Amino acid sequence: MSKIELNVLAKDLDNAVAVTQAAEGNVYVGVLTKNFDTVDEAVAQVKAYTAAGVRVSVGLGAGDPAMWRRVVDVSVATLPAHVNQVYPAAGLTVGALEVAGATDTWVNALITPGSKPGLVRVGTGPNSVGFDGEVSAEQAAALVAEVGIASVKFYPIGGTTQLDHLTAMVKAAVAAGVPIFEPTGGIDVENYDVVVSTCLEAGATHVVPHIYTSIVDKASGNTIPELVTLLNEKSAALLS
Repeated sequence: MSKIELNVLAKDLDNAVAVTQAAEGNVYVGVLTKNFDTVDEAVAQVKAYTAAGVRVSVGLGAGDPAMWRRVVDVSVATLPAHVNQVYPAAGLTVGALEVAGATDTWVNALITPGSKPGLVRVGTGPNSVGFDGEVSAEQAAALVAEVGIASVKFYPIGGTTQLDHLTAMVKAAVAAGVPIFEPTGGIDVENYDVVVSTCLEAGATHVVPHIYTSIVDKASGNTIPELVTLLNEKSAALLS
């Protein structure tokens, strides 16, 4: 049976609890390490969210590759539900979490679209990001599967501007035995259905779309619970 879960942000603990309730628990709430001055501050927030029943997704922050080590440190200290990581550090992160005793934490690997559908960039780390090399979606997916990474985070997809790239990467990931897929970048309430349905039609059985600033109230900084409820309802409709 296919599954769709949301990945959103929250301004603070109250907002994190509100969006979790709005999605009936069907959501991960991002804690972005880039937003903190120290690892300890990020760890404290993850622990507070988790204690309140929020499923935390530890992330980089705007895909910043410089945050990869901080993501590892925060994740090992907290064993969150979900971890976002650049591709070059994803395998290390999985191993570090296993050593730390994690049993329910899963890690994705950040891969970016290439120059044409079927070509991608796996050099998403702080040193490799500046190079122009591309590999086939099939090779990238095989590399992900080989080191036990649970899912592909595909960023940025530009909303609906790169659906053909999205389809190619999902098909490759599924064929390699990685059926969890996380489309990210430019997703909003309006294009949500087409982005998620593209992933499902390409064979993904577990889709985790990341919807960030498009559902944040610009005045308060809060993620809008009513829009989270709407997206959760859209998910249910896509699976019906």
